[in-house]
Amino acid sequence: MNVNLLLTNVQRLRHRLAQPVAVQRTNALIAGLCLSVAVLGHAYGKENIMNSKQELNATAVPGNKSLPVRRSVQTASGRISYVEQGSGPVALFVHGVLLNSHLWRHQLADLSDIRRSIAVDLLAHGDTEIAPNQDVSVTANAKMLKEFLDALNIDHVDLVGNDSGGGISQIFAALYPDRVRSLTLTDCDTHDNWPPEAFKPFLAMAAGGGLRGTLDAMLADKSVYRSPQALGPAYEHPEQISDDSIETYLRPFVKSPQRTHDLERFLAAFDNKHTLAIEPQLKTLKAPTLIVWGTDDVYFPVKWSHWLAENIPGTRRRVELKDARIFFPEERWEEFDKELRAHWLLVEEQASQRELSATHECFRQFAAARNSARAADVLRGLVILDRRQNQ
Repeated sequence: MNVNLLLTNVQRLRHRLAQPVAVQRTNALIAGLCLSVAVLGHAYGKENIMNSKQELNATAVPGNKSLPVRRSVQTASGRISYVEQGSGPVALFVHGVLLNSHLWRHQLADLSDIRRSIAVDLLAHGDTEIAPNQDVSVTANAKMLKEFLDALNIDHVDLVGNDSGGGISQIFAALYPDRVRSLTLTDCDTHDNWPPEAFKPFLAMAAGGGLRGTLDAMLADKSVYRSPQALGPAYEHPEQISDDSIETYLRPFVKSPQRTHDLERFLAAFDNKHTLAIEPQLKTLKAPTLIVWGTDDVYFPVKWSHWLAENIPGTRRRVELKDARIFFPEERWEEFDKELRAHWLLVEEQASQRELSATHECFRQFAAARNSARAADVLRGLVILDRRQNQ
């Protein structure tokens, strides 16, 4: 039930007619509409909260969950590849540099009972296809997400971001706050703390022309990927990252020279001017926000989770995962998913309460309106007017 739409229609009815009899008739319609809104809104709110609580406490049965499906959609920024699973309100997951939608496979599978979960491949990553001159900066990626949602006719999302995908999520939320039902940020680009010092040697290597050779080396010997000189510091247990996952992340970058060059351009575009530019909007963001941070992240120390919590007015909760590192959504997904479920449930409960309060206020206002001392009297007047009009 769209209470906002009903209330808008109520206001239109109030001003629609100016004749005395017509005013009485309109007030009667308004009172009846408000009664319906109040009753249905109360029932909807109770049912929504009950269902959400049942979902949170239910034991997941694999046989009841859908399977992931890979799709693509054309946008002005390119043909965007994505994986989706589940049904319900849409949750949009945004990965960071050198990864792709595969990062969120555990979230898509585990949360498919309560969300239509969508994980995109960013520009210059995964199976997304772009033109050679396509802007691939973080701001361009944020704008791509808006185009992506428009193409799929999705109005609002529960937005979840990690690493540079968290920076992109901040930019998206700042530029398009009406599209964000809730926001969850994990270890990510923040304020002026990026590119992080620990990642600058990799950027220097790429700028010096060594990216293709490094990618080839990591694919030929997966232990190179897991090493302290490469992506090892991003994981709490790098030895547990499978060869298949490394293949899934890196192979798209070497499909063609153009794909490798697109990643080079993505890395070269790293500049904290993008997050600094949207800070005024970020500091007014009211979307309910969850911040989950690993305490052993060499790229983004815990202090940046505090900065986000202090500067995003919508922050509801800040959580620290002891000893976790930047890619904990992959390694410690069960803990993270519990936080997501609890956050989304709270957002739904609060939304239901707001709708219920709005319907109660609607009824109070119209019950006190001119020529409507009591709603029952107005409804009886409606019956009398209808009889007269039909005589």
